[in-house]
Amino acid sequence: MEARKLGDTDQESTVVTFGAIALNWLEQEGANQMVEHALDHGVNHFDVAPQYGDAELKLGPKLRQHREEIFLGCKTQKREYDGARDKLERSLDRLGIDTIDLYQVHGLEYEEELDTITGEGGALEAFREAKAEGLIDHIGLTSHGDPDLIMEAIDRIDDLETLMFPLNPVVMAKTDAEYDYEAVLERANEAGIGTLIIKAFARGPWPSEAELPVEDRPYANWYEPVDTPEEMRERFNFVASQDVTSVVTPGDPKLVSMAFDAASRYEPMDEAAQRSLIEELRHEDSPVPEQLHH
Repeated sequence: MEARKLGDTDQESTVVTFGAIALNWLEQEGANQMVEHALDHGVNHFDVAPQYGDAELKLGPKLRQHREEIFLGCKTQKREYDGARDKLERSLDRLGIDTIDLYQVHGLEYEEELDTITGEGGALEAFREAKAEGLIDHIGLTSHGDPDLIMEAIDRIDDLETLMFPLNPVVMAKTDAEYDYEAVLERANEAGIGTLIIKAFARGPWPSEAELPVEDRPYANWYEPVDTPEEMRERFNFVASQDVTSVVTPGDPKLVSMAFDAASRYEPMDEAAQRSLIEELRHEDSPVPEQLHH
């Protein structure tokens, strides 16, 4: 499987990243099999978080067995020093490892959060200290919020090494600044920051609770995904053709294998085909940014 340099780091990440949230929906044996399945496909970049139920615990056994083969991203939603430090230590403990390769600020949404994170006694202080101690190797940030805020974070965090954000043809069809994740991508590439793409497989938001109650949704994703091998390949080829580092698999375990397969058979999509897909999806609703109307 193709691998790409993760920004200015020494890491070469596979063009697909395994989103380990999928493990939360499986029993331990199924989780072990899914990790082996990822490794069998040659996937070397995994991503997990404390917010993903017991995914950290489910990932632990196979992660420890194959530690040298896996570049692991983890994250925290805590914005202050003490909380971030506690969450990091808890994740290390739950995963049963000594070092997390990439530790990320999880889900940046608001300007005041960025102020807290980057200020005195903020999470970033804890990240930098942990890096000096060898508990983490790289610092990243994730957001499916306002692109302008992500760009501001690039300006304010001078040791930022990776960014995780949404990109898909539905979003790229929109002309408003609030959907301009392409500008984020361009900026990240200029700054030598690795780019990890989420929501590549989003078809659109789920119907309302009244139309389709949460318990009746066929997938555990918070957006409605494309779900045929053909659509998954088309989406993967589209997003992986955008000068990104890696595309994160969807959160539902039923879709992960199709994403691995699409990545294994990745073929760059020419510009005419990209434009055609964007045009076709121009009037679809975008599931991101999710906090537009806060």
